[in-house]
Amino acid sequence: MKIIADENMSGVEAIFAPYGDVETLPGRAINAATVATADVLLVRSVTVVDKQLLEGSSVQFVGSATIGTDHIDLQYLQQKGIHFAHAPGCNAEAVVQYMFSVFCTLEPQWRDKTVGIVGCGNVGGRLFRRLSALDVSCEVYDPFLSDAECDSLTDLETTLSADIICLHTPLTREGLHPTHHLINQQVLEQNIRPGALLINASRGGVIDNLALLAHLKSGADLKVALDVWEGEPEINLDMLRQVNIATPHIAGYSLEGRLRGTQMVRDGMCRALALTLDDSPDSMAVDSSAGGEGCAADSLILELGQGLDQAILASYQVAEDDKRMRKTLGDESVKSGQKIGGLFDGLRKHYAQRREFSYYNVSGPGAQACHDELELLGFNTH
Repeated sequence: MKIIADENMSGVEAIFAPYGDVETLPGRAINAATVATADVLLVRSVTVVDKQLLEGSSVQFVGSATIGTDHIDLQYLQQKGIHFAHAPGCNAEAVVQYMFSVFCTLEPQWRDKTVGIVGCGNVGGRLFRRLSALDVSCEVYDPFLSDAECDSLTDLETTLSADIICLHTPLTREGLHPTHHLINQQVLEQNIRPGALLINASRGGVIDNLALLAHLKSGADLKVALDVWEGEPEINLDMLRQVNIATPHIAGYSLEGRLRGTQMVRDGMCRALALTLDDSPDSMAVDSSAGGEGCAADSLILELGQGLDQAILASYQVAEDDKRMRKTLGDESVKSGQKIGGLFDGLRKHYAQRREFSYYNVSGPGAQACHDELELLGFNTH
């Protein structure tokens, strides 16, 4: 089989090599010509998969190593009998780690705040369970869940009035509960309380970015962390300057999450095409030579007086990603004629290896005092 794959899918060549010839390309360079004779197409969120891309091609299977599917024309695939699989939940742990790092950075008293979670699926549900286990008050809005599935369900207005608002919904434009521009001018002005923290690690279009920019420029008392942006990769630099934390769509970019996504797509392909699953390459070893590059260490020591927040920030400092993005997309880069989109994509392509909570063994006198909390978040304490 001929397999065309996004070069940013971790471990894709090793994991898919048993099934055919793998050719990797930048996601935005995948076009009708490159997929014309392919049997399998493997993408991430930057490649739009629709009739324009696939019409007349020999593609039998499309796999997306992502949670969301808003870049996939699922109806077209179904009409053409093209099999599809994606990776729901593959990077949920990484996004939860991102959220906690933002909490610790922008809202040091986060334990005493009420957290509103919009969308309680793979990511939002995991965040809700962790926060609840830590006795943090939560309000949850998800119109697709019942009270039996989540005992903290409430309406959207109540959820948006929380101290910290976390967006974890897919981007939809149709149906009973569309999420495109869910956060608009009216919501920003009427529903979100002064002093709140708004975090978007779902899809850029869930927030009306122009409305948010105008709101922030008007002097609104609102802290904002954006990992996703309308118009990616050509993001609005005015928005970058206004928000408190800016990152280039990397909330889910842990080593484990990315490899997990590639594995899940492989498994889906094998089921769809009735192939024998060959998991001989240990996927966690495929990129393990990268080890702890970009990480503090596999062992974290908490001194007396240090606690859960210090462990979270030692595992992942979101402020470092913010600093890197601002430096890369700063005025000097733009003045030199470099394209914003290329710089944004470069930040993602060359993202340093990041490991999830479970990678770290935490010890020391500080760890003893918060042993249970560390384990609730997924750290190892043995």
